[in-house]
Amino acid sequence: MSRKLDVYMHDVMVGCLEQTGSGDLSFTYDADYLKAAAYGISLSMPLQKEALKGVQVKAFFSGLLPEESVRDRLAKYLGLSEKNPFALLEAVGGDCAGALALYPHDEQPPVASNDVEVLNDKRLLEVLELIKRRPMLAGDDGYRLSLAGAQDKVAVGFKDGHVLLIKGGAPTTHILKPMIERVKDSAHNELFCMKLAKMVGLDVPEASLHFVNGTPYYLVERYDRQIGEDGEITRIHQEDFCQALGIAADIKYEREGGPTIAACQDVIAKHAVRPAADQIKLLNMVLFNYLVGNADAHGKNFSLLYKGKKPELAPAYDLLSTAIYPELSEKMAMKIGGKYKPRDAYLRHFHRLVPDTKVAQSAMNRQIKTMVEKMMDAAPTLKVSLVKDGVVSDVFGEIITVMEQRAQRLIE
Repeated sequence: MSRKLDVYMHDVMVGCLEQTGSGDLSFTYDADYLKAAAYGISLSMPLQKEALKGVQVKAFFSGLLPEESVRDRLAKYLGLSEKNPFALLEAVGGDCAGALALYPHDEQPPVASNDVEVLNDKRLLEVLELIKRRPMLAGDDGYRLSLAGAQDKVAVGFKDGHVLLIKGGAPTTHILKPMIERVKDSAHNELFCMKLAKMVGLDVPEASLHFVNGTPYYLVERYDRQIGEDGEITRIHQEDFCQALGIAADIKYEREGGPTIAACQDVIAKHAVRPAADQIKLLNMVLFNYLVGNADAHGKNFSLLYKGKKPELAPAYDLLSTAIYPELSEKMAMKIGGKYKPRDAYLRHFHRLVPDTKVAQSAMNRQIKTMVEKMMDAAPTLKVSLVKDGVVSDVFGEIITVMEQRAQRLIE
């Protein structure tokens, strides 16, 4: 017997996700949506009357869910199989990354209500601990939100210095992350990298570090949300590059068959509204991740945003220097010029990311020189500024040391 979930975008039904008795998934676009649609829900799932089947359907919808240990704990808490994305989305798919929401077939989606819980310090501390045991607060009445990624997090609102739990289906505006266990000052690390990225001109959402009774937590604005002048919050559809390429989240690393930098650039070239600008933007992200030592910049950590008929490269996110933690793998998620290990990547390897012409390679040289100079100038200033604001951590200096070492490899 098959089971179905209706898939909505911006409160408009776009199609139906179906699971057969054998567990296979298919997706069929709604006939009315096909008549008016500007784009499909994924580049890997083009608009068509016939049902879409196969790996790209599972890859896309499974990609709306958390990964690795977070997904395992979510499934165990809900009493479901971590290998059954349909059942998990049935439980938590009411508000996914971007603008999609999934509801039981033929049931009218609930009207969004302003059911908001303002968290006092005691309740916030409880939530910070709770999401480690109950990912995304799954199972809480009225709270059906799903976020991709391998880190504990929860979608929230934030107003007047207070964290808000939004349970009534209204859009959230921020993502909250507690400290990662056994990873020193992870919140400080991500804050430093995100603020540094903004200082050197990368497109990144606003990030901040907060403390409740001495316990830190990290907050970042959702780039897949738009707030109008009247305060109305609108969801923006998005998909990551694994979803766009029809690649399952569990093979998100290039060495396992995941996206390559070239494949991401090809997607941008073929589909982006501003392909040349977004290709440069992606290269700047790759450069930044290399210099700060973020080896975990895989295909799910780059995304496309659908603000119009064609997508654009989303702002950078999940920027974290993994290189300062010796227990984490040094291999980069995507090869640079054929090299996985940062110590093997030099200027000539970055040249392989662009066409083999003097013009392209000269442009790459200028891009690298500019990025290195900006980062080396901004990082010490940022460290001093954070310390003045009372945000202190050894990881700041450790990240700067990584940057200095890697910058030397790019100067030939």
